[in-house]
Amino acid sequence: MKSVAATFATMSAAMVAAVVLSLSACAQTRTGVAMTPAALSSTAAPPSSTVVNLTRREERAVFDGSPDNFTGRVRVEMLLTAHSPDRTSGGSVTFEPGAHTAWHTHPLGQTLIVTSGVGRVQFWGGPMREMRLGDVVWIPANVKHWHGAVPKTSMTHIAIAEQLDGQSVAWLEKLSVAQYAGTPEGAAAAATAVTMPTPANPAQPSRAQQLFGDVAPGLAQLTDDVLFGNVWMRPGLSKRDRSLITVSALVAMNRPDQLRSHLALAQQNGLTQEELVEAITHLAFYAGWPSAVSGALVAKEVFKAP
Repeated sequence: MKSVAATFATMSAAMVAAVVLSLSACAQTRTGVAMTPAALSSTAAPPSSTVVNLTRREERAVFDGSPDNFTGRVRVEMLLTAHSPDRTSGGSVTFEPGAHTAWHTHPLGQTLIVTSGVGRVQFWGGPMREMRLGDVVWIPANVKHWHGAVPKTSMTHIAIAEQLDGQSVAWLEKLSVAQYAGTPEGAAAAATAVTMPTPANPAQPSRAQQLFGDVAPGLAQLTDDVLFGNVWMRPGLSKRDRSLITVSALVAMNRPDQLRSHLALAQQNGLTQEELVEAITHLAFYAGWPSAVSGALVAKEVFKAP
């Protein structure tokens, strides 16, 4: 049996140890590093260097698009930049009326989300497409393309792309005036298609101005500003649908001169030759056989043009 003194000494040592541990825990709590089971577990809060990165609008970089890569005035607001291992970057890009990119590609593709206005986008060798508020465009990897605003309305889109070996875009040559206007260079249709002047080249007269601007300047201006600048830009119908309606009306009224230019314009707006021929065939039963035959002959001429 232990002596009373030995037992007291043992109890005193245990009590001292308990007091020391209690004081140590209190000190750690006051300095913010209390060693609790939660602090030691794998679900504890991450170190202060791992935080949600929130940037205010006034903190983000905003700059003008380089004239080497854009035509017209373009403003870029960077929304996100790639941070390894992430490869995604993106920005909000605002194009003033008539402004547009040069031809370019993306090594891993690009997504465009239109947030305001009316724009245009085109893949190399494909038809020009119109894009509006809420539209989303996916551009596959390494596909040559351009995008921008229509001549008389600004457009803003969010552009998102991924980097490959540190690069997210490869810039190519700028568009010609004919390419932006939607007139294929070298095509016979370019001589008759009605196109609007663009702010990027205000000295370039429209086809209406070339055809009758000297004798009827008011009519030419109404054609540019009201017909093509307003009616054709209304959001209720796409340009493709408007072309189909216009071609049908011109066939029905047997207007071969105007039909010639609008058949070319219809192809630029996304209608195929097969669809246009089918429309002419269908109209034979409603607009009359002579009108349909005249329309078919004009289509034959336009479609065979080099």
